Amino acid sequence: MQNENKLVFQSPTFIQRIKSMLGVDFYRLFHTPLLYIFLGIAAIIPAMLIAMTGMPAPDGSVSEPLFTNVWQAVAANTPIYVVSNIGEYANMNMVFIFGGIMVSIFIGHDYKSGYVKQLFTTHSKKGDYMLSKTLSCAFAMAAMCVSYLFGAIIAGGLTGTDFSVNFGSLLAALFGKIIMSLGWASLYTFLNVIFRRYFGISILSCFFFGTGILIIGAAAIVGSSPILNVFLYGSSVFACLSGNFLTILNCIAVSLAWTVIYNLLGTHVLDKSDVY
Repeated sequence: MQNENKLVFQSPTFIQRIKSMLGVDFYRLFHTPLLYIFLGIAAIIPAMLIAMTGMPAPDGSVSEPLFTNVWQAVAANTPIYVVSNIGEYANMNMVFIFGGIMVSIFIGHDYKSGYVKQLFTTHSKKGDYMLSKTLSCAFAMAAMCVSYLFGAIIAGGLTGTDFSVNFGSLLAALFGKIIMSLGWASLYTFLNVIFRRYFGISILSCFFFGTGILIIGAAAIVGSSPILNVFLYGSSVFACLSGNFLTILNCIAVSLAWTVIYNLLGTHVLDKSDVY
């Protein structure tokens, strides 16, 4: 009796599946102009804001400086939820607004190109798609934060703006902002899954939530309550120039929690509806 050799096909593990999908997503990120365009935008934003310092007013007088310190273009001095002037709002949090637009374009191309149809024909794990998009887009937004930082430093040096700062608090603010990229990326990925058929609406929804209007409205009612730190925009604001190690822990906890929430919701939507 002759034994027959049988080929046994083993399903790829979770790590193998994610590694494969991340490889595709990162390849697309680095081999299309999208990432580099938004890195440039992120660097230009603080340069424009800092360059506005001391510009002449229409009556010929010198206007009040928008920033008296370079690092105010990176983060507010204290956690301010209801802004009273543009200088309190115009900091690295703006990356999360433009980052939402980038995510919409990046994911929107999946549906426009037919990549999603091809993917889900051979790859049934919708949760893998959500996680891969979240991680790759979080990387892109974290890179935008770094680009924003370099833009602020260069602009500050050219304009002679003050660089003095509590270095520990600055690091807490920077790490907090970068960590929040993960939470924001998960939200934007979820929104683009919801509005996958409506590209314009997906961009508008990302812009709307990225501005933190809902939390600003809540803060106007309840005041600058620490409980607002459990929200994405709240923790992004909490990462400020008076931050500390607790700030980083808060940003990690909130970002991870919202990443889990939005990935589970997005996976449920993809599982229960037509994804094409």
